[in-house]
Formats: sequence, C-alpha cells, structure tokens
Amino acid sequence: MLETDVIMRLSLAVAGGLLLGLDRELRGISAGIRTHGIVALSSAAITVSALMLYETLSAQNPNNSIDPLRVVQGLAQAIGFIAAGAIFFARGDVHNLTSAANLWLAAALGITSGAGQFVLFFTALALGLVLITGIRVLEKYLPDFKRGDDSADVPEVEGRSNAPNRAVTDKDGYRKKGQTPDRSEQNSTTGI
Repeated sequence: MLETDVIMRLSLAVAGGLLLGLDRELRGISAGIRTHGIVALSSAAITVSALMLYETLSAQNPNNSIDPLRVVQGLAQAIGFIAAGAIFFARGDVHNLTSAANLWLAAALGITSGAGQFVLFFTALALGLVLITGIRVLEKYLPDFKRGDDSADVPEVEGRSNAPNRAVTDKDGYRKKGQTPDRSEQNSTTGI
C-alpha cells in the first residue's frame, strides 16, 4: 500500500468522524468532534495496519491462512464497549443512545476508509449525517411526548407508584416531556 494511499484513508476517516461529531459537539454532549475523530482515525489505522500486515505476510508465505477480517470483529467489540460506556440511565430515562450509535458509525467509517471502500464510506457518511441532523427537523413536528416504558401497567398502591424509576406518563403510557417522578414520593414508597 502506498504512503499516499495510507494518508488519504486516515485523513478521510478523520474528516468523516469530525463531521459526525459536529452535531454532538454543537449540542454540548461530551462525545463530540474530538472523540468521533479519534474513534474513526483509530479504526482506520487498525484496519490499514491489518491490511498492510496481510500484504506483507502473504508475500512472505502465500500459503498462510491469515484473516484480516478478525480485525473488524475486534474493532466491533471494542467500540461496543466504548459506546456502552457512553450510555447511562437517570431519572427514568436512558441518555446518550444517539451518541453511542454515532460513535459506532464513526468506527464503521474508519473501518471502511481504512479498507479503501470509498463508495461505502461516503454513502454511510451521507446517510449518517441525514439521520443525525436532518431527522431533527422532522422531530420538531412530532408531538411533545415519547413512548413510555411498559411499567405504566404496574398497579399503584395508595396513589403511589410501585415503579419508582419509571418516568411520569399520561393515561396512554406516553412519557410527559420534561417531567420525572417526585423523588420524595419515591423514597417514601420504596422505604429508602
């Protein structure tokens, strides 16, 4: 693999990661442009390294049964660990799912760029940008509530919920935007 090819693949991965991270950065989320750029760059670097090792070792011994796809499997596991660490649960809501998915996409862009799959890279980048930024425009026209969890069917005792971590929901089980259960009520219900 030529040096210019390596530079182009790594640079493209960084550019894609930075673009994906821009939305998160503008929203004040900790996994911003630097994080996405680093995830994409590291994924691309590992993929390029695996391909270069494959070329070198195959040239030395054509009968080797070397599998560079194992690198992709390892990257998928590693980025899954990082993405899972970004997700947290607080006050009845799950947070950072979009950031975790965005980090996963940044890793995929790094892998595709590192593998030299440029059509796949640009297609995934374009679709990712539409999903992360373009869909936000459509969300403005949706009602101000989101689907609550299944705990809305839990029976209540003396007007208090038996599910202290569930979000405040209306009669149809939809989460009321911006509302969370009263903590003092939860503590008295759970005995904490």
